[in-house]
Amino acid sequence: MGRPPLKIVIAAKDQRLLLSLLKSGIQQVRVVLRALALLQLAEGVSAPQIAKTIPLTAQAIRRLGHRYQTAGLDGALYEKPRPGAAEVLDSSQKQRIIAMVCADPPEGRARWTVRLVAEEAVKRKLVPHVGRETVRVLLLHHDLKPWREKNVVRGRSQ
Repeated sequence: MGRPPLKIVIAAKDQRLLLSLLKSGIQQVRVVLRALALLQLAEGVSAPQIAKTIPLTAQAIRRLGHRYQTAGLDGALYEKPRPGAAEVLDSSQKQRIIAMVCADPPEGRARWTVRLVAEEAVKRKLVPHVGRETVRVLLLHHDLKPWREKNVVRGRSQ
């Protein structure tokens, strides 16, 4: 004996929005599939039957129905933003590293390298720890390429 079909009542306004979403131009595939599944759930079709025609699992379709009931249409169709990784450096640390790179490289070095910037930032206690990739991305965002140029002061040509 299977589960009883999920009873979902979609408001007329929401049904119009779903139909207009399906008729409109370019949409994310996920949103379109969820809209189709919601419309079929409203017609009383069971989740396993919907899963045969729409490439979603029956469990995902049931969760979609429950999400519509609790969070409404936007909560069912669209995902919440994901937090992502926390930033490693705050703005003052970034500024200190950029200022360090704009100055002369350490004694005995002709130019800065990404590895040298990371090591010197930790050695000078600008940051507790920093990786090469973090430094590389920071320099890239500020359009700095210190490994390409020697920091040499040149006299004026007359």
